[in-house]
Amino acid sequence: MAIRIFETDPSAKPKAAFADDTVGRFHGGKQENGVPVALNDWRVTTGDPEVAAAVAQLMGGTPVETDSTSENYIEVLTTKDKVKIVLSGPDAIASDLKLWNGSSLIHHCDGVEFLSPDEDKGKPCHCPALMEDRKAAAKSKRGPAPSIAVTFRLAEDYDLGLFRLQTGSWKLAEVLHEVENALDKVGGEALAELSLELVEFTTKAGRDVSYRKPVIRVLKSWNDAVADPQF
Repeated sequence: MAIRIFETDPSAKPKAAFADDTVGRFHGGKQENGVPVALNDWRVTTGDPEVAAAVAQLMGGTPVETDSTSENYIEVLTTKDKVKIVLSGPDAIASDLKLWNGSSLIHHCDGVEFLSPDEDKGKPCHCPALMEDRKAAAKSKRGPAPSIAVTFRLAEDYDLGLFRLQTGSWKLAEVLHEVENALDKVGGEALAELSLELVEFTTKAGRDVSYRKPVIRVLKSWNDAVADPQF
């Protein structure tokens, strides 16, 4: 008979390890001396020298081994701000809202209801109703921010393996439903474009602001793309 110590305290049960079957990660920024720095072009990290070489050939840049303790210790600072990708469908995108205190997840919801811990799942999370209030709460560390994971293949090297983009972009979160609807219409694997799009504007106070946001544009069915002689 198995022990039943978690029946009385389910929150103490260790979470199952997440099986990451990706060969690399895409990043829109990096850390320099502990400070986050936004990039104009995609940065790709991997633990496989062959994957790094293939990415560099497709997107420019040179593979460099870093002192990172992550399994993805090889970095390629590419020269491309956009790349064609293949998404399996709506299931290629996972999103929720999270608030961390160090390594501890203290708030996890979908914007309306808690997703964890188990004893709170399905209960109202009481996050602000208005988008601007949500952003303000997240900025001041009083509320959760988007946690979006996109898993994809490179259209120009489909068999290289799966890559992942993890982002907390509010701009992407605001249009994610449009991307998912477009993938639903395709009804299978879809060719898409993943880009770091430049945003520029002047504030009411006269300050010029510019930054890059991740953008996903669904183009067509992957089967149609493969059948197109122009592809």
